[in-house]
Amino acid sequence: MTATEQQAAGTLSGPLRAALIEKLTALADDEIILAHRDGEWTGHAPILEEDIALANIAQDELGHAGLYLELRRALDGSDADQLAFFRDAADYRSARFVELPKGDWAFTMVRQFLFDTYEALWLDAARTSTYAPLAEVAEKAFREEKFHLQHTALWVERLALGTGESRRRTQAALDELWPYAAQLFQPVPGEAELVAARIVPDLDKLRGSWESFVLPHLTGKCGLTLPDAPADAGAGRDTHTEHLAPLLAEMQSVARAVPNAEVW
Repeated sequence: MTATEQQAAGTLSGPLRAALIEKLTALADDEIILAHRDGEWTGHAPILEEDIALANIAQDELGHAGLYLELRRALDGSDADQLAFFRDAADYRSARFVELPKGDWAFTMVRQFLFDTYEALWLDAARTSTYAPLAEVAEKAFREEKFHLQHTALWVERLALGTGESRRRTQAALDELWPYAAQLFQPVPGEAELVAARIVPDLDKLRGSWESFVLPHLTGKCGLTLPDAPADAGAGRDTHTEHLAPLLAEMQSVARAVPNAEVW
């Protein structure tokens, strides 16, 4: 924790501090869970170069989670490893969108593209946050996220305009994922106050920017069709899919088996 982070944390009122802790936790949890899903492709991607590329993307997402959890530590003294490896599913605040199983390659690329667009736009806007530590983190992570978005946008286009089978799979992935995507824009308790204080971006405005980017790419450049199912955030971030608990059981197994292990 830097002196700047300590000083900035001290300027927040109680309600703003509590809301920012919730927001940072939700941001980090999305990154942790999606990184794990991407990591499941290690050794199984369709080509060796992509095996390495997706592993690097997963590593970056975990790095972003670490940045958010370090910001949280300045606010409440929490430990990032404890939060990642010793919370149960009910205590996570990830969107159900990132919890879904990895599916096939088209599913992974469509999900990553939708998420990367959201994250790139969020980070870009957060670079002007009035909370200086968050603005610094957003500046750092945005540079990486731009490359993620370029990579996954090209993959979605490649799959949609490839063979008949690759197009069928890409459309099926979009049909399944589209209703879940709205969960990325679901605010946490107290987020309106954070927006008013210009600490975090306005998700309603961000969603408009997101749609302005993803819709022309999906329907125009890639020739895909948006599903009839409405995009609906549904329940809050404290409601999870049946897939989260098994994922966490696998992800946390070593840490929980040897809770006092040290890295030499």
